[in-house]
Amino acid sequence: MLKLKNIVVGLALSCAAISFSVQAKVTVFAAASMTNALQEVATEYKKVKPTEDVVFSFASSSVLARQITEGAPADMFISADQKWMDFLAEKNAIVPETRVDLVGNKLVMIAPKDSKTDKVDLTNDKWQTALNNTYLSVGDPEHVPAGIYAKTAFTYLKQWDALENKLARAKNVRDALRLVEQGESPLGVVYATDAAISEKVKVVATFPAESHPPVEYPMALIKEHDNQDTRAFLDYLKSDTAKAVFKKFGFSTK
Repeated sequence: MLKLKNIVVGLALSCAAISFSVQAKVTVFAAASMTNALQEVATEYKKVKPTEDVVFSFASSSVLARQITEGAPADMFISADQKWMDFLAEKNAIVPETRVDLVGNKLVMIAPKDSKTDKVDLTNDKWQTALNNTYLSVGDPEHVPAGIYAKTAFTYLKQWDALENKLARAKNVRDALRLVEQGESPLGVVYATDAAISEKVKVVATFPAESHPPVEYPMALIKEHDNQDTRAFLDYLKSDTAKAVFKKFGFSTK
């Protein structure tokens, strides 16, 4: 009888241990341009929160925002611009008080590493001769934040009308980067951080800051997903440790 009691107690303790070791999971929908930085931040987070798993879905901010409104299981959203966070706010899909600008970026023009083009003067349209009957690689200006910034910048520079039909419209900024890496486009527009992670491209121009709105990445928790685990990762993203990772990848922080 005593032996049976010991077995029952042992099983109860084992079950308790299992229940306490259950992994918590935070699902983050984030702009494609943050892929490398966020993956490293999650690795660092795991060191201090070993029972916390962070999983990501990376894509264009527009695609992710629409998926969230359709019920995709996101706990947190990190957008590459304010527009798509505003979109979710208007749909009452985020927790307003958790919204904060996480990092900043710059918009640049790139060329393949072995290109003869080393510098582009964006103040006039002479650089367009380098396209040579090909296409400028850019995130689709209809919905991809990097493309929207690019359209605004080229409009400010009075070059959009001439460029509109010369675009290779990618579904996200990383695809725009790949087109230049693979030599399918002689020039492309991406973020400075995308250019920095690639050994196959070089920056040939940085867009004037006044030519487009600041490149900002707002983040917020999704409504009905505000809990201890999601709050913990949200706070960690604002920590000095996370900021150091973001700076390493070329993002600006406050």
